[in-house]
Parts: sequence; C-alpha cells; structure tokens
Amino acid sequence: GLLEFTMLFFARGEIVEASRVAARKATLPRATLEDVEDEVLKVLHSRFHDSVHVDAEFGEKSGDIVAVAVTVDMSAAAPDLLWPIGYSLQGRPLLSETCMIRE
Repeated sequence: GLLEFTMLFFARGEIVEASRVAARKATLPRATLEDVEDEVLKVLHSRFHDSVHVDAEFGEKSGDIVAVAVTVDMSAAAPDLLWPIGYSLQGRPLLSETCMIRE
C-alpha cells in the first residue's frame, strides 16, 4: 500500500504541473487545444501518454478565465496492488484542473 500511495503521490504532482504549464500556454493569444495538449505531453512521463485526456476552456478576450483539466487513469500511475483487499484503481482517474486569466 505504501509503494502504491507513493507512486500515486508523485504522479499527482506531475499531473498538477502538467495542468499548470498547459493553462499558462492556454492564456496566450492564438493558443489552440493542440498547443495545450503538446505542453501536457512534454511534462508528463511517457507511461501516461496513452491514458491522458486534456480539456481546455479558452476565454474569448483578455481578462477571461482559462481552465485546463488533465485526467490520467490511475492504473497508468501505479500498479493495482490493493485489489486483494477490495480497493482497486481500475477505472479511477487522477485529475488536476488549473485556472488562469487570459492575456
């Protein structure tokens, strides 16, 4: 359990950083969803690339709120070691959302 928790703890930090970096990119003029997704993939370890999902809300004008959510399947972050005692990571996401103001 401690090993699994540690792996999830570090994976969550990586996902939080990915959402922060991507939100910063989304605040820039003419940023696209593809640009935001590229920033996420640069930050995340390759083991997450198959299960990552990125949602972004771009504001229309300067001063609007921009939000980026990064979701990764927990099973990509850590082995499912606690299933024998009734706690499984299968189908559970790790999620981080960051909001910033559009430039």
